[in-house]
Amino acid sequence: MPTPNTATAVSSALTADQLRSRLEQLTVIDVRSPGEYASGHVPGAHNIPLDRLKQALPALRDAAGRGELAVVCASGSRSQTACKQLAEAGIPAATLIGGTSAWTAAGNPVNRPAGARRVWAMDRQVRLVAGSLVAVGVLLDLAVPGLRWVSAAVGGGLVFSALSNTCAMGNLLGRLPFNRGTASCDLDTTLAALKR
Repeated sequence: MPTPNTATAVSSALTADQLRSRLEQLTVIDVRSPGEYASGHVPGAHNIPLDRLKQALPALRDAAGRGELAVVCASGSRSQTACKQLAEAGIPAATLIGGTSAWTAAGNPVNRPAGARRVWAMDRQVRLVAGSLVAVGVLLDLAVPGLRWVSAAVGGGLVFSALSNTCAMGNLLGRLPFNRGTASCDLDTTLAALKR
């Protein structure tokens, strides 16, 4: 087994058209929150939220031994992060360029469990919360001088998020009940399916 932090696998990228034409040959992993996944996912995709990817490495290694993996998220950012983590563990995977947004924009179908409600994509949720915190910090600074530093801290966090390609706010939002869906990710069932 490869040692962590040793990139022994190569990650690649697929367009929505390439994924569609190879969908039957690929094992698709959706790394979004269970709520995002339930609101519409690539047909046949398995949900393994990014924050639980390390737990899934043995099953993903088994699945990659039988065929190629494709990793999907909303826009492609989280799937790139997942592919990097997989490559460091010696598991090759391809990311879907543009994520499910590109998939649906190309006119491809999504599966949605009956009764599932739509959840905003995580990047949209982060923009709403960050923008709200900045606006509230600026407005409250008019009444209580010094609160503008809340806005400055949010701005600094967004810069750090972009530079490190991580998102603490997204991780926190992903843990909220509405992002967990009506039935949260049953990781054990997903991992068992991947080992077959």
